[in-house]
Amino acid sequence: MRNPRFIPVIAPCALALGLFSAAAAHAAEDDPRFTLRLGAMNIDTDNTIRGSTNIGGQDVDVSEDFSMGGKEWEPRVDGMFRISDRQRLIFDYFKYDKDRRETLGDTVNYGDTTVPAGSFVKGELKYQVATLVYDYSVVDGEKFDVGLQLGAEYAKISADAYADLGDLYQGRFINEKADGIAPVVGARLTFTPSEHWMINLQGQYLNTSWGNFDDYKGDLSRANAIVQYNVNQNFGIFAGYDWFKLDADKRGSDGVVGLKQEFKGPLAGVSLSF
Repeated sequence: MRNPRFIPVIAPCALALGLFSAAAAHAAEDDPRFTLRLGAMNIDTDNTIRGSTNIGGQDVDVSEDFSMGGKEWEPRVDGMFRISDRQRLIFDYFKYDKDRRETLGDTVNYGDTTVPAGSFVKGELKYQVATLVYDYSVVDGEKFDVGLQLGAEYAKISADAYADLGDLYQGRFINEKADGIAPVVGARLTFTPSEHWMINLQGQYLNTSWGNFDDYKGDLSRANAIVQYNVNQNFGIFAGYDWFKLDADKRGSDGVVGLKQEFKGPLAGVSLSF
């Protein structure tokens, strides 16, 4: 391996695949081997841009909250491949892509400065997360299951904002992008009170210093809960709640810029099992 920092990322997945041939025969006959959940999440966001620099010998700190203007439905996919009674591969994918434009309807005067009607500020926010983890059940009961997780997570984020305010200001004032892959750790609690009902709780965490997120230092946290009703052995419906938080800073020669984003909201969809 030419790049040893990726060994912690690949190792858990390779281990899981290597164990498949030896352990698959032990999987419970009545449990599905593969489950796929297709759904959507009604996302609400909280976003903060912060920064610090030195101008003319004076330290300047800025922290500004900005809104993307309401909630947005976005697709969400997750699934599970059962290797054995205690071993699983779990994957999921989530994306968010929204832009907003605010236009000034009337001319505004500030002393000698005029901001003409039609001036605008527009912004776009994109966020993607894909995760693959190996999950091992340290507790494997008939109606209660506890799993510990180790795997890899890919995240990509971009925030872009542009303003045209006549003679007052024209140009891009936010342009931050980052992406990378890093090892992720997590835990899972699963309750199966009956053959038709399943309750799943999950949390995951990664630190950007574990992977290759360029100069960004911070963390990405996630938690979700799902309640699923299995109509039959192959089809179910589910509903729940999902939460993500990215909090990272980038240090440069002229200061520090930071980005904090939270994505949260209810989700619902269908489950297919084979």
